[in-house]
Amino acid sequence: MPRLASASGLLLSFPPETLLLFALSGVVSGTIDAIAGGGGLIALPVLLLGGLDPASAVATNKLQGTLGTATATARFARAGLLDLRAAETWGLAASSFAGSILGALCIAFAPIHVMRVGLPFLLIAVALYFAFGPRMSDIDVTARLSPRAFALCAALPIGFYDGLFGPGAGSFFMIAIVGLAGLGALRAVARTKLLNLASNVASLLVFLAAGTIVWSAGLAMAAGAFVGARIGSALALKHGVGLVKPLLVVVALALALRLMLDSSHPVGAALRALTGASA
Repeated sequence: MPRLASASGLLLSFPPETLLLFALSGVVSGTIDAIAGGGGLIALPVLLLGGLDPASAVATNKLQGTLGTATATARFARAGLLDLRAAETWGLAASSFAGSILGALCIAFAPIHVMRVGLPFLLIAVALYFAFGPRMSDIDVTARLSPRAFALCAALPIGFYDGLFGPGAGSFFMIAIVGLAGLGALRAVARTKLLNLASNVASLLVFLAAGTIVWSAGLAMAAGAFVGARIGSALALKHGVGLVKPLLVVVALALALRLMLDSSHPVGAALRALTGASA
């Protein structure tokens, strides 16, 4: 069993095989997250399986997620898909950051149960949009919103959602950037990583202040996420929309299924009651 060594930050000791599991899962989650988001779908269950309580698992996931998105963001910037010198770029990131801080501060007042019930259906709608909606390409089209309007109407509220709840935020950033900012698939992935990085950093600061991060697990998983983010961003750059679009659909559907089958969701509870009754 993990052992609590410090109360000011959670320093827990794990056996080497558990740390290796954290690191390997970080590679997988970082790879997927760099391409389509949703890496937490893998990381969170592994952290819970490793013995972390839910609050510590969420906080620790932000540590590895922040390093993974930072690595992918830097890779896309070096490839010329992000202009880190532009005021517009930092304005959007600042909006996502501010929204995430506000969301994290509002957790105590949020209708989390209502959000948990409705989110899987929203993610299914996102998957259907990417699967059957307007054809996605790597070519930019005319934006429907100005950068300032996008910051206020998309980056800020999605950042707020990420700080408040989190699952699916990368998919929501992606659909907003493609549909409203008019960016092609690769540039949209790059900007999604930047905005997700900003919201992750904001949430991470809140969790750092709360002292709920399990450092040994988080650093092991972050090392894997660093490697995975490099792999995922390289794959995205090589294969473009041919890889991004199907993976977005798969990740959104997998996340929806994972949330819907949880015992706290009405669908999952009904299925458990039905299988229990039939048994």
